[in-house]
Amino acid sequence: MEEQKKQILNENLRSLLFKFSIPSITGMVTIALYNFVDALFVGKMVGPNAIAGLTIVLPVTIFIVAIGLLTGIGAASVVSRSLGKGDKEKAVITGGDSFVLNTIFNIITIVPLYLFSDRILTFLGASSEVLPYARDYLEIMLFGFLFLSFSVNGSSLIRAEGKPRASMYEMILGAVSNIILDYFFVVVFGWGVKGAAIATVISHMISTIYFVVFFMSSKSIFKIKFNMFKINKSISREILSLGAPSFLMQIIGSVTFILFIRIVLQYGGDIYITITGIGIRIIDMIFMPILGISQGFAPIVGFNYGAKLYPRVKKVLKEAFVWASVITSAGFIIMMIFPKTLISIFTSDINVIEKGIVPLRLIAMMAPLWSFPILGSTFFQAIGKARPSLIIILSRDLFFFIPAVFILPVFFDLMGVWISWPVTDFCCFFITAIFLIREIKIINKNIEIEKAKLS
Repeated sequence: MEEQKKQILNENLRSLLFKFSIPSITGMVTIALYNFVDALFVGKMVGPNAIAGLTIVLPVTIFIVAIGLLTGIGAASVVSRSLGKGDKEKAVITGGDSFVLNTIFNIITIVPLYLFSDRILTFLGASSEVLPYARDYLEIMLFGFLFLSFSVNGSSLIRAEGKPRASMYEMILGAVSNIILDYFFVVVFGWGVKGAAIATVISHMISTIYFVVFFMSSKSIFKIKFNMFKINKSISREILSLGAPSFLMQIIGSVTFILFIRIVLQYGGDIYITITGIGIRIIDMIFMPILGISQGFAPIVGFNYGAKLYPRVKKVLKEAFVWASVITSAGFIIMMIFPKTLISIFTSDINVIEKGIVPLRLIAMMAPLWSFPILGSTFFQAIGKARPSLIIILSRDLFFFIPAVFILPVFFDLMGVWISWPVTDFCCFFITAIFLIREIKIINKNIEIEKAKLS
């Protein structure tokens, strides 16, 4: 661990960012493949309404991931800063707390989903044609949600102790398993939407088994013992406080997506639910690498900020923005030039393909700016400042997207629904920039204070 700490505090930051981010990017892209591959197989083998069914369930999946991020990201911030200060005991206690909290929140969530699944799916926007597909998928996925949340939590802890490759292997193992099982269950056995759900559940179980084995090995500081699984009130409060921005980002995103689906249904019908589902999965392939960079640079920021190496904090933030912008700009170009080809990956339905071109291009208009709120909110979490991170996250959906998606369709009909995306992206970029500029000024003052102490 001391060697890992020395590396994070002294190694060249660009090399360090690549070393931490590439495994995270690889892992996050493989996570995106879960939904991507599920939609691809059911779209080709079952039809457009099956993609719509999976899309209806997506807000529920986001909610479960949110629980994993609440406990995982919050704990990761505490762990990385504790290790940066040399407090290994607090780091270990934090890991145990995170899993206890994760279990409690998951049970509270999954039980109502099981009891009221049809009512919930109808509320989410499932029409009579789409409901059977959504029900088939959700009823099986309920058994895997706990494993999904555990794996998200576990991945965060593994990265926080400076082992990004181990986190990458967990995610790759799950995603590859999902792709293979999807092929057999959906294509070979012909189980349709149910087959896709079964494949995903088994894959989440495999990921969970991996990180349990890792934590029990000599490679991790988190040696799993029963006495570590208890609630420490002060640490739990810190976990929930720092994890709240990521949790709220996902929850608000889930609620926003529900509203968006209902408005799309109102102005366009089931076919545009399918188009939305395809678009979301394409966008995820751009967003996930950005999340990978944010996860990779978070422990670097946390360690160096905890050690008061402020110039390194500034430099790694700059590096993260540069490389994230390269990815989003590449995604922008591809989505603008090849929308028809991208949609055709999921379906051969000409009507869906033709009607999906304009929405995909409009949604991607501000793609080069997508990295700013993601990296900005992660940065503030990593340095232990939950408030600005929370405001950045709230501003995106609550202050900008929801008003836009309600107001713009009144004037522009269905076109207004799609325009709400680039309007939101620009506004959120502006808010993030304000907070980052202010924080960099504070960091510059801290640099001067540290210089004064040395002189």
